[in-house]
Amino acid sequence: MLSLLTTLGLRAAPGGQVPNHAASLLLANWFIAYVWMSTRFKKISLGIDNNVAPREDLAILGEAAVKSGKLSRSILNRLKREEAAHANAIEHFPVFVAATLIAVYAGVPNQTVNTFGVWYTVSRIAFSICYSYIETPALSYLRSAAWWSSNISCVTGLIAAAKKL
Repeated sequence: MLSLLTTLGLRAAPGGQVPNHAASLLLANWFIAYVWMSTRFKKISLGIDNNVAPREDLAILGEAAVKSGKLSRSILNRLKREEAAHANAIEHFPVFVAATLIAVYAGVPNQTVNTFGVWYTVSRIAFSICYSYIETPALSYLRSAAWWSSNISCVTGLIAAAKKL
């Protein structure tokens, strides 16, 4: 466990310093938001991708695929949730970028930057999974909790920076 914490930059190796993983965390979260959470590849494989008007493809091509029996309603509904989660990740990414950059600029300790960065990353992955696969109103609050967790991680970074500036 200590080795994992050291690798993530949450603890220093014996006799060492905690490295700053801000750039790696920014890149990882960019990848999560813009690539991993994208529905593009799934829509292409299902034959319902419209590169001319991609924001309309689920509403038009997805509905047509359900009517023709090519796609089930539950798969289309999950794709719609995945697309909403993807949009939310892109909208939220700048908050994480700002919190990370100002924390680094302010000289917040590397361990703190890494901690709120890992916290944010785990929260956003949980958010994506919850948004994509939870279909019941009662369990949907897990998605909300993950969303709030990601926000609180960014606020934690901003507060740490404010204390240093």
